[in-house]
Order: sequence, then C-alpha cells, then structure tokens
Amino acid sequence: MSSALGELEICVLLAALRLDDEAYGVSIRDEIRDRTGRHLSRGAIYSAITRLESRGFLDSSLGEPTPVRGGRAKRFFSVTPDGLSAVRTSTNAVDRMREGLDTLLSGR
Repeated sequence: MSSALGELEICVLLAALRLDDEAYGVSIRDEIRDRTGRHLSRGAIYSAITRLESRGFLDSSLGEPTPVRGGRAKRFFSVTPDGLSAVRTSTNAVDRMREGLDTLLSGR
C-alpha cells in the first residue's frame, strides 16, 4: 500500500497530532483554518478522515455523550504509527524538493 498523501491528508494528520486528545472533526477543521487560512467544509474534512482511517493512518474512538451535543458523543481521532510514518515520508519528500529553492520561493 502506498503511503503517499495529498495536501489535505497531510494537514488533517498534522492537525490531529497538534490537537492530541482534542482532535475531532470540527477542531481539526478549525486548526487547519487557523494555521493555513483554508476554509474547508465539514464534508471535505470527514472525507479525508475516512480515507485516512481506511488506510490505517487514523484511529477513532467515541468520547462521553454531552448535553451540549444533545446526548451525542464526539468522535475523537488519533494518528497511528503508520500515519505518523506516512506524514513523515510525505513532508520529507516536500522538504527535499524545496531544497535550494528558498530564495526563489521567498520572492526575493
């Protein structure tokens, strides 16, 4: 199985790593928006999450039901060891491609 990730998948995994125990769909979407300026729909986030779970890169568990959510539980996500490896591989590949291009990419 290929561990190549798309940009959104990398962002979802990095957001889940940053959020740790507080990584759920809306918090992941908000983290991506706050850090990148990208406004994504919940559908886009959950599609990426579903792909990452099916590939074994994310695990999920249900939290406790809360009255604020009408008695429903939040679904929390955590990055698996395979997910961590995939995000490392993908970000390292981008870093290698950027090597030597800092001046050009900075616009100076």
